[in-house]
Amino acid sequence: MSTRNCQGMDSVIKPLDTIPEDKKVRVQRTQSSFDPFEKPTNQVKRVHSENNACINFKTSSAGKESPKVRRHSSPSSPTSPKFGKADSYEKLEKLGEGSYATVYKGKSKVNGKLVALKVIRLQEEEGTPFTAIREASLLKGLKHANIVLLHDIIHTKETLTLVFEYVHTDLCQYMDKHPGGLHPENVKLFLFQLLRGLSYIHQRYILHRDLKPQNLLISDTGELKLADFGLARAKSVPSHTYSNEVVTLWYRPPDVLLGSTEYSTCLDMWGVGCIFVEMIQGVAAFPGMKDIQDQLERIFLVLGTPNEDTWPGVHSLPHFKPGKSKYQQKWWS
Repeated sequence: MSTRNCQGMDSVIKPLDTIPEDKKVRVQRTQSSFDPFEKPTNQVKRVHSENNACINFKTSSAGKESPKVRRHSSPSSPTSPKFGKADSYEKLEKLGEGSYATVYKGKSKVNGKLVALKVIRLQEEEGTPFTAIREASLLKGLKHANIVLLHDIIHTKETLTLVFEYVHTDLCQYMDKHPGGLHPENVKLFLFQLLRGLSYIHQRYILHRDLKPQNLLISDTGELKLADFGLARAKSVPSHTYSNEVVTLWYRPPDVLLGSTEYSTCLDMWGVGCIFVEMIQGVAAFPGMKDIQDQLERIFLVLGTPNEDTWPGVHSLPHFKPGKSKYQQKWWS
């Protein structure tokens, strides 16, 4: 991934950029039991249209029961396509390929909806990759407007396929199309949704641990969804001992870069701050090009080199080297 050149604010781009006014996302509140923003049943509801875009409607009367979102039931015919079967989905085009998985744009033969098929190759000696097991187990229990929805899981002898809702782009591609920084209204819209999605998983004791623009999906109506939970961890917030090999280098906090394996939700919040800056200025906040030491140098150049006065306990971190670099904090930081 290369840094984006700053080409000035998108003065031509209007709020929500290319998104028409009648299709803008109207930010909704989740209806969880602990959500402080819960609304009465006679007010705005969230439903999904055929293309998974969010639309709003109001109930016609307070006494009438609102429609509920349900999964499509499998056809009764034994020869009809069913959920959980490999032949229930048609691959349309290849979207990308990683070290252990390939992602395709597909179509469900059960209900005709577009889906994203994450096909994970299984090795006979190694079995199913632990990241795939972790991602599937976590996403099965997460249902939120700002979390990508896992529709189905298909297991065969050669592959494990995770079937997700299809979202047409991500924040990285969106920023590439609008260089020089996003419109302030878009920044607020995306940041709010990012924080709301994180709040949802953090309240369930889950850390994402790999926040970056590529893992934030953007729908055609401006709805942001957290994706790629392969590095996520659950049940231990605050953490006890984790790996420090988490988070893409540009979005990794300095304590983890210095070898700390004890961290909590602040790990994800550092990534939020980096993404926030990147949306505003159009280039990454700390684009290290070489290694961990280069990444630390870029952070210290802006925030100053830490010491025991400014960061109590920093000398005890495994990779901290006193005197390695000395920078004063920038006055504007």
